Amino acid sequence: MASQTMESLKQNAEIYHGESLCKEKSLELLSELCLPLGLLPLDEIEEVGRNRESGFVWLKQKNRTDHSFKKIGKTVSYAQEITAFVEPRRMKKLTGVKSREFLLWITVSEICIEDPDSGKISFKTPTGISRSFPASAFEIDGVEKTQQVKVEEDEEEK
Repeated sequence: MASQTMESLKQNAEIYHGESLCKEKSLELLSELCLPLGLLPLDEIEEVGRNRESGFVWLKQKNRTDHSFKKIGKTVSYAQEITAFVEPRRMKKLTGVKSREFLLWITVSEICIEDPDSGKISFKTPTGISRSFPASAFEIDGVEKTQQVKVEEDEEEK
């Protein structure tokens, strides 16, 4: 039953293949959602898909990836396939992402920025427990500053 639902969500979706194109599309997705561009530091992405009507997205990579976010001292594991339903500043019903807490891997089911002015991003578990961190900890070095300068330049032109 679950595979039938997954297949129906993938119908009418934009699907991209190839490592460089998929990396570009994953960054475009994060940018469009107003989420930090370093949030999904995936390697060897083979497929990215998005059904704009339902908000369903998926990313497939060759192998599982573990990434250490040094600014917050957390290690996150990204499965070979990551799925989510997306809307501005939010990824919900997330699968394929786990965070290391002490000796346990904790499933992350939602990522959101509730208040953009706070500069915080929240990660929620299926049990409702959440933790917030500075969104800047998930930016790609140099990218946040470039985007911020561009926004300031655009405002000056108005």
